[in-house]
Amino acid sequence: MKADLDKLIELQKTDTNLRRLKQSIATAENRRAEIEQEFEQHAFSIREVQNRRDSLNAERADLEKQIAENKTYLERADRNLKHAQNQKEYETAMRETDAIQKQIAGFETKIVEIMTSLEEVEKELEERAEEINTLDSKRAEAIAEFEAQIAKDKSEFDAETKHRETAFATVPARLASIYDRLAQRSRDGIAVAEVVNGSCSACFMSLRPQILLEVRQGNTIITCESCTRIMYINTRAQSEASAS
Repeated sequence: MKADLDKLIELQKTDTNLRRLKQSIATAENRRAEIEQEFEQHAFSIREVQNRRDSLNAERADLEKQIAENKTYLERADRNLKHAQNQKEYETAMRETDAIQKQIAGFETKIVEIMTSLEEVEKELEERAEEINTLDSKRAEAIAEFEAQIAKDKSEFDAETKHRETAFATVPARLASIYDRLAQRSRDGIAVAEVVNGSCSACFMSLRPQILLEVRQGNTIITCESCTRIMYINTRAQSEASAS
């Protein structure tokens, strides 16, 4: 009977691994998209900073252009002031000169503010230089690593599927039928549960001393009184724990 129980334990381990691999393969596209999204968020934040820098430079260039134009107007106003023929012409030229000078001063103040903002932006880009320079390579590396893992999972799934067929064929028909019934009715696919610290690891129900003894002896198939799963004790793990 112990040999049959060992076969059931091996079958359960195989099925549990198959469920894990199947889940990994089924969710591969979503998880790949999450990786892509994570790197896209980094790229987007970098583009935001770069766009802010470009916008500030464009604004500064526009202000410098307006200052240059206004200096041309100021030169004309100065000429008008020098050649004023009467008081009215003189006052008009003075008002124009004053207005242009104020406008130039306003533009220059804005440029100073923009230069301060540009310094902050350039500093941030400098601090993130490594992130910017390695973003594409790190993304490619992460995707390649992920795809390699999925390929490995698919290969392992195929191998485990064949192993499962072989293992299942060695289980007596009656036990195989019980195993299938228990596995199909449980959401986690667990038909054979390990006893850990005197409790069923599937439903966490504590076992009566007599049941615990029978499971430890392994002379017959014992099921949990709560969840009806087949139970076993990992004697190797117990021996290692005792030795330590």
